[in-house]
Amino acid sequence: MQIAPDDLAKHGRIPLTIYDRAGDMFERLAREIANLIKTKNAAGEPTVLILPVGPKKHYPRLVEICNAERISWKTVTCFNMDEWMDWQCRLLPLDHPWSFKGYMQRNLYEKLDPDLRPLEANLFFPDPENMRFYSGWIAERGGADLCYGGFGYSGHIANNEPPFSRWWHVGLDDMRNSTTRILPLNDETLIAFSHRSAGGDTKMIPPMAVTIGMKDILSSRRLLLISDSGAWKQHTLRVLLMHEPTVDYPCTLAQEHLNCEVWVDRATAEPPSRIMNDS
Repeated sequence: MQIAPDDLAKHGRIPLTIYDRAGDMFERLAREIANLIKTKNAAGEPTVLILPVGPKKHYPRLVEICNAERISWKTVTCFNMDEWMDWQCRLLPLDHPWSFKGYMQRNLYEKLDPDLRPLEANLFFPDPENMRFYSGWIAERGGADLCYGGFGYSGHIANNEPPFSRWWHVGLDDMRNSTTRILPLNDETLIAFSHRSAGGDTKMIPPMAVTIGMKDILSSRRLLLISDSGAWKQHTLRVLLMHEPTVDYPCTLAQEHLNCEVWVDRATAEPPSRIMNDS
């Protein structure tokens, strides 16, 4: 936990890039997505993406690049990673601040110029009614060319939370082969989001989610894990990079991916502080 940021790459099991400025990281992410679509378009091939709502700071720049360079999304298929729901597993209204589908429509698809937008039939969002088919739909499209997303405080990717129960057990192979399903958010995730987004009011955070599984994520041809969360992720980053794969931190399964990278800003790469300030 005390390894200096610039030495992390020597010890980690996944290639790591540290950005002094988070803005440069999100600029590169936007450029990489745009270039992937442009390259596939030029080859007459479709593009398949698994997209998160977090990270999301690159979306305005991605829209700007695609509109300026006339990069068409007509043959792009987008699978959203996950969706939050209320306590009864009902989807949130699209205008709800925590609706991931609503966010993507307002901040990505509708921001693209009309002649560049993806076809409605190529936009997929997980929900309780389609979750049985979701993983199959990804496979039918040939799998994802690129899957990217954050990694949570509890070690989740998408909402693949570590399962904790006295009464039932999920093994590492179970997590590795997990597919689209419903699950509750762990307390750690509720607290983290409430602290960062709701003044600590956990009741404002939807308690349930439907998420793609680790099998879908690990089957992508390229996987990027990204964070600019600073102290929130300093410990988890080091677990992700150096701990052997464990169901307690599902993100560690990314070590098994043959084309995975981790990008973080320097604040996230700093060692976790082990000294309590007198103040």
